[in-house]
Amino acid sequence: MELCVALDLPSAQENLKLAQELKEYNIWMKVGFRAYIRDGKPFIEALKAINPEFKIFLDLKLYDIPNTMADAAEEIAKLGVDMFNIHASAGAIAMQTVMERLSTYEQRPLVLAVTALTSFDETNFQSIYGKSIDQKANEFAKMSHDNGLDGVVCSTFESRAIKEVTAEEFLTLCPGIRPFGENAGDQQRVATLELAKEEKVDFPVIGRPIYRDEDPKGKVEKILGLLQ
Repeated sequence: MELCVALDLPSAQENLKLAQELKEYNIWMKVGFRAYIRDGKPFIEALKAINPEFKIFLDLKLYDIPNTMADAAEEIAKLGVDMFNIHASAGAIAMQTVMERLSTYEQRPLVLAVTALTSFDETNFQSIYGKSIDQKANEFAKMSHDNGLDGVVCSTFESRAIKEVTAEEFLTLCPGIRPFGENAGDQQRVATLELAKEEKVDFPVIGRPIYRDEDPKGKVEKILGLLQ
C-alpha cells in the first residue's frame, strides 16, 4: 500500500505548507479539481520543487467524447504527473482512445477509471444505474482492465472483488479512508486503514484526517507505521 495525501486545503499556500511538512516521506500527493483549477501547472511544479520524489496523482476524472479525453490525457502526460483518472462511464472506446494516445510516451502516467464515487450510497447509485454498486463497479473494472488501464478508483468495499474479476496487480485507489475511525464527513462508504489492508487496497487516499489534525506529520507517521 502506498499512501496518497489529498491536498484539498483552501489555498495553494496551505497545501504547499502541508507538503513541506511531509517532504521527507515517500508518498503520493493528490491534486484535485479545486487545486488544479485554481493553481494549475505552477502548483505541480512547486510540489516537485519541495520533493522531486513526490509522486503526483492528478484527480480530474476526465469525461467527454473520446478524442477530447485523449487530447486532455496527452496534455496531462506532458505535465509530468505520475497518475490521473477518467470516468469509467465514458466507455470502452474512450478508454482505448486515451491509452492509444499515451502509448507513444516512454514513461506514461498510470491511468485509473472511476467506478462509483464514495459519496454514493446504494440507494442513490441504483436510482442512476439500476444495479448495485458491487455489480457496476465490477463491470466497470473489467472494462477498464480489458482496455489496458492500470486500475480503478473505488471504495475499499469493492477492492478485493475487483481484483478477483480482473487481476491481483490491477490497482485500486480508494478515497474515503478514515484511518482511525474519524468522522465520515460527506463520504458514504468509508473504511478504516485496517480494513483497507484486508481488502488489498493499493492506494489509500487520506485528506481531512491528516490536514485537520493538530500534528499532520505525526498523523502521517502513524499511518505509515500501519502500512508497513
